[in-house]
Amino acid sequence: MERRGTSRKRDEAAFLAEYDASRYPRPSLTVDVALIQVEQGRIRSLVRKRGGHPELGKWGLPGGFVRPDESLDEAAARVLREKTGWMRVFLEQLYTFGRVDRDPRTRVVTVAYYALVDAGRLIKAEDSAMQTEWAELVVPWDGERGGTVDCRSADGHRLPLAFDHAEILGMAVRRLRGKLPYAPIGFELLPRRFTLRALQDIHEAILGHTVNKDAFRRRLLASGLISATGVRETGVGHRPAELYRFARGDRETKS
Repeated sequence: MERRGTSRKRDEAAFLAEYDASRYPRPSLTVDVALIQVEQGRIRSLVRKRGGHPELGKWGLPGGFVRPDESLDEAAARVLREKTGWMRVFLEQLYTFGRVDRDPRTRVVTVAYYALVDAGRLIKAEDSAMQTEWAELVVPWDGERGGTVDCRSADGHRLPLAFDHAEILGMAVRRLRGKLPYAPIGFELLPRRFTLRALQDIHEAILGHTVNKDAFRRRLLASGLISATGVRETGVGHRPAELYRFARGDRETKS
């Protein structure tokens, strides 16, 4: 007598053999990556000027279509590698954007990611023909209310963003502000050794307001997240500050 489990497998195999995927509409799927750094008290993101239609001449995040043989995480890592030249940076899924008319070509759903990099590391797009800019994010809202953000060039000009990328960047800022009090994401925006002043600058840039210096330092030192290196900074025109490091996890795998 044939076992029930074997019969079910055969039934499913027959079903899949006859299944017609074309019976149902299939939206296109993309990933977009908000590559974030903080420099001189400003949040910045890498944007690229679009050289073709649609949205010709506007600025967009590094992105691309998901291949049939890769996961979403693999697609995001590939896009980041191909369009910025960097691998093994902090990369986390952010949100899915699926407004019906978000892309004029066809129905396109995008899964957005955000990546965090130290401003001291040179990030250069591999495609030299594509104009890129580390744009400053201008956040017109307080706290975690959310909304769109503007992008400004180094000389202060507004950079019009393509598609819904202003919403994606706004969501990235909202996520960072929400996670900053309880997750050590600020360390991903710093070199392996840093001063407490540099860490405070990161927090203030993300939060959009100043924090109390003494309270901030007491909280960080008591948290166990950082430890002193016993080394002081060099090449500064003031009393050298002590350098600290992130005390949990392994950050040595970054390239």
